[in-house]
Amino acid sequence: MSERISSGDRLLLMLAALANPHRLRIIAGLASGGRNYVSQLARELGISRPLLHLHLQRLEEAGLVSSKLELSHDGKALNYFEVRNFNVEITPEAIAKAARSLTAKSEP
Repeated sequence: MSERISSGDRLLLMLAALANPHRLRIIAGLASGGRNYVSQLARELGISRPLLHLHLQRLEEAGLVSSKLELSHDGKALNYFEVRNFNVEITPEAIAKAARSLTAKSEP
């Protein structure tokens, strides 16, 4: 999914999701290794499953990854994640357009 960001709120959500080293590593791991389930990805990245799940949730809310629950051969439920195709162009013009549609309140 290649898209131009026109919504200020959507742009903030995506940038906030990417503004974390763990989440950048998650995106990189999924982009290079393909879809993966939470336990395996946690082992590969060297972080706990609960922490990974929090970061994956944030990335999914921003539309940067997607998940699918599947059953393994032995009947275990595995939640697979993969990177969604995205391309965000950030230019002064794109930011100006996005800023006009912001509904989020400014921080004090």
